[in-house]
Amino acid sequence: MSITETAPPAGTRAGTLADRDTHFEVEQFYYAEAELLDDGRFTDWLDLLADDLDYWMPTRSNRLRRQQALSIAARGEAAFYDETKDSLAWRIRRFDSGMAWAEDPPSRTRHVVGNVVARYVDPEEHPGFTEEDLTMRSAFLVYRNRLEREENVFAGGRTDVLRRTDSGLQVARRTILLDQNILLAKNISTFF
Repeated sequence: MSITETAPPAGTRAGTLADRDTHFEVEQFYYAEAELLDDGRFTDWLDLLADDLDYWMPTRSNRLRRQQALSIAARGEAAFYDETKDSLAWRIRRFDSGMAWAEDPPSRTRHVVGNVVARYVDPEEHPGFTEEDLTMRSAFLVYRNRLEREENVFAGGRTDVLRRTDSGLQVARRTILLDQNILLAKNISTFF
């Protein structure tokens, strides 16, 4: 299906591109999420996350072309983040306690999200989800500035599964893949 076509009716649209209205809704969701993160409103950001959230950022390594399948760490191997909603909430409470030295004073961030592609979930690929839910791919740039001279730029892509709820969309699964395999940042306390 091309981007200009309309989506097929429910029940036959698994894996197809989302319609224009849904795509617009998702883009607005991501822009609102970026605004919450950049404003440091982390508790409000948690409301955008499903209770059964899986938030994962595997590490990468440089491999020869023939070994590219091994360049991204598998589940159970090294990861920058392997979180749940509860563990993210714990991190946020720690920020607010003043005990998180890596974020006191807090970082200033700017999240830029683009290249958003929305598809209706294929329940066979994502058990527990329906065709009303969405699989998403997006690219991001996150600029981080802290203290006088600490600057970091993180670039990468995200693959999400967004669940449709009565209160709106929620991130149920997020896989973050940084383009960098060596992070030059002194710490990584930024949410993506």
